[in-house]
Amino acid sequence: MTNRTRPTFSPEFRLEAAQLVVEKGYSIREAAKAMNVAKSTMESWVRQLRKELNGVPVKATPMTPDQLKIRELEKRIKQIEMEKDILKKASVDSSYQRNTLINHV
Repeated sequence: MTNRTRPTFSPEFRLEAAQLVVEKGYSIREAAKAMNVAKSTMESWVRQLRKELNGVPVKATPMTPDQLKIRELEKRIKQIEMEKDILKKASVDSSYQRNTLINHV
């Protein structure tokens, strides 16, 4: 019995494949065959690209460069906010401890 692994495709590859249908006029079947992916996979990528181009947010990994950049920036903002909260909490805790030590001396 062999374990089959699902192939993973980079966002750039998925974008290029979906653009064959959306921008170049290929049929989904032709594009899927040319890119050596399943027809259902190609349909999914094309659907996702069309949603992104129409401004509809999608939960899957974005394919357009702008969507990728937005997602990266949102992750970075979230990380910075978490770091800020940790530092703020540490600052409050350390100032409280410092004040209590001084008061006891």
